[in-house]
Amino acid sequence: MLSEEDGKFLVKLARKAIVTYLNEKKVIEIPKDVDPKLMEDMGVFVTLNIENELRGCIGYPEPVMPLLNAVIDAAISAAIRDPRFNPLNPTELDKVHVEVSVLTKPALIKVDKPVDYINNVEIGHDGLIIESGSYRGLLLPQVATEWGWNKEEFLSNTCMKAGLASDCWLTTDVKIYKFASQIFGE
Repeated sequence: MLSEEDGKFLVKLARKAIVTYLNEKKVIEIPKDVDPKLMEDMGVFVTLNIENELRGCIGYPEPVMPLLNAVIDAAISAAIRDPRFNPLNPTELDKVHVEVSVLTKPALIKVDKPVDYINNVEIGHDGLIIESGSYRGLLLPQVATEWGWNKEEFLSNTCMKAGLASDCWLTTDVKIYKFASQIFGE
């Protein structure tokens, strides 16, 4: 678990990474003398919103690199590489709200029957990853809450995010993982 102070630091780091990259085309250096836990490998997503509308969201669901490196890379990617949006313009920096979600390692949900997935998902706590073949979709825990979805809607929307049929979670060839997230924002 990270502290609120850690979270504020990560959000400031994400914003600094975006501002520096947009204005100077440089990637900032990893800060020195930081708490060692911030250098542990962790999954992270950086979400950008302007006036409560999504403006970019990119991240690492798996703990593949040190958290600070992942935050810097995800922040820049959310600003300029999210294929759903044009790159963030420096004139938008004053309006953009930065949110950092630090993830636990995804855990495979094991069930006897696919319909049992519903009993293994907690809205507002769990994020979901659905995999089938080469298809993969992820929704952060806050998405279900923000949209007012129930468990079935959350599972269905994660299927659609993967480019699959909304009821794919009811088939036996799908793997579903869940993870928790600490969310920090400005």
